[in-house]
Amino acid sequence: MKKLMIVLAALVALSTPALAVDPDEVLDDPILEQRAREVSKDLRCVVCQNQSIDDSDSGIAKKMRVLVRDRISQGDSNQEVKDYLVSRYGDFVLLKPPVKAKTLILWFGPAVMVVIGLIGIIFYYRRRAKEKPENAGAKPLSPQEKARLEALLKEEGNQS
Repeated sequence: MKKLMIVLAALVALSTPALAVDPDEVLDDPILEQRAREVSKDLRCVVCQNQSIDDSDSGIAKKMRVLVRDRISQGDSNQEVKDYLVSRYGDFVLLKPPVKAKTLILWFGPAVMVVIGLIGIIFYYRRRAKEKPENAGAKPLSPQEKARLEALLKEEGNQS
């Protein structure tokens, strides 16, 4: 029973999100800190690429978190902070980039690749079905060859 409780406690501890925010980064005002966390969750670490800056412990993510907190402390709105980081790093810094001409490949690239793959598979199997069998170009048997073949088949039938 004791081992089970230890295992359960370990699982609960591991299931909590691993936030990389250092205690020295946290703002004194809990309302401003909450806003900073909301903004950080929507921003991508430019090094890790699949993590928010709130989850990443890379050096650039730490600098970005500090920058977010500085901007919020100066009175910027959440959107102004995001706009500032987009102006520095581009739309890529947003975990959910807006749909516009520059980001179309991010939004529709995977679907286009799947369609291209399916078209390739269709063409492959169509071409393969149209190809003639190996003996399609062979000339027909002469009457002598047909007679010989029939004789061989009769012999084989009599032996079995």
